[in-house]
Amino acid sequence: MAGLTKDTLLERLRGGAPLRFGHQVRLTATLSYPAIIAQFSTVAMQLIDTAMVGHLSTDAGAAIGLVATCMWLLGGFCFACCNGFSVQVAHLVGAGDFKGARSVVRQALSSALIWCLGFTLLALAIARPLPLWLGGSGEVAAQASRYFLVTALFLPFLQFDFLAATILQASGEMRVPSLLNVLMCVLDVALNYLFIWVLDLGVVGAALGTGLAELMIATSMVWFLTCRCKDLKLRGEKGSFAPTRPVVNNALRIGLPLCLENIVMRGAYVAGTVIVAPLGAVAVAANNFAVTAESFCYMPGYGIADAATSLVGQSIGAGRRDMARRFGWLTTGGAMILQTLTGILLFIFAPEVMGLISSDPEVVSLGATVLRIEAFAETMYAASIVSYGACVGAGDTLLPSILNFSSIWVFRIVPAIWLCPHYGLVGYWIAMCFELNMRGALFLFYLARGRWLRLKSTAEL
Repeated sequence: MAGLTKDTLLERLRGGAPLRFGHQVRLTATLSYPAIIAQFSTVAMQLIDTAMVGHLSTDAGAAIGLVATCMWLLGGFCFACCNGFSVQVAHLVGAGDFKGARSVVRQALSSALIWCLGFTLLALAIARPLPLWLGGSGEVAAQASRYFLVTALFLPFLQFDFLAATILQASGEMRVPSLLNVLMCVLDVALNYLFIWVLDLGVVGAALGTGLAELMIATSMVWFLTCRCKDLKLRGEKGSFAPTRPVVNNALRIGLPLCLENIVMRGAYVAGTVIVAPLGAVAVAANNFAVTAESFCYMPGYGIADAATSLVGQSIGAGRRDMARRFGWLTTGGAMILQTLTGILLFIFAPEVMGLISSDPEVVSLGATVLRIEAFAETMYAASIVSYGACVGAGDTLLPSILNFSSIWVFRIVPAIWLCPHYGLVGYWIAMCFELNMRGALFLFYLARGRWLRLKSTAEL
């Protein structure tokens, strides 16, 4: 087994050769750890950005926190578009149809351009009134508006970064996207330091530094996909970039439920922001900083979910649904164990982590309190994240999306409406902890039922 590389194991998976449990574990670990590193680098970038802004002023931190959920909403639309095409690539690669996979890549590039331009124009149009709609006022609203405007200008580059990375990961190429995301972290820190501190541009500098880092990495990611990737490179092969009905229909079948989920779930995050905003600048800043700090706990889950999507997708494409089921449970169980450990660390070091982000004693104290509450949700949160990734790999997105957004509205927002007036920000995070545990239980039940394995793959359509 020691001589088997990732590529050899993937070839055996696609070719129908037997894979012992040890092979499955090794393949899962090999695909997971680069994605986990990439996720950690992304969170480190967000943490450093937040810390730079947080040490400027509480108003600056509150300004970013005010519009953060709306930026997540736009990013979610970008990601939904990516999954609509990357899952097709995974199925076709699993079936050994590399020419068909490259055709999907071409159509993904042209479709994503049209998709993201529409959302970019919308974001630019609402940048000024948005913070006021969310309950902001005064200097906080003014800074939030400027931050959102500059960030929206770079949305097309975020779209192509997501697209190229998810397609590469779907094909089993985890290392390059991970390395480029680590590089983006380094560039982001350097550029943010330049724009925030050296040029004294405040929150606008934070948006500008991150946007320029995204621009450079998106360009590199697309270049590697189209010119260097062994199985998917387009250079030297003629083909049309015009979207075709079958590919677009498949993308819509997979992506539209994700878009609906994004609207409803991000709408819930916006509702959460509206609930928290009246609690004051300290609560808004503590909430934003604590969300960023908690990201270190669940990033392993998202990294393993990327591997789950690729492994399940290629297993489905190869016609090996039994192997898809095994990878679904293997990745979910591994993530639950790993995220339990990160939850323990979060509980122990919550004050120290918050102290790295903010110099305001009130913000640090409140943020540490809510982080320790959230530590009790990490195990089941991992279950929901990776089970969802496995379902996406199988092309099953409708019911998992319904589970996601139903859970957040029923088990988080409704209790938070009652808890926040009595317990402040602590009440909101109690509701969040309860909801994440319920969501994990629902996804484990769905994974066990096996409905996610019954849909036809792209290669079979």
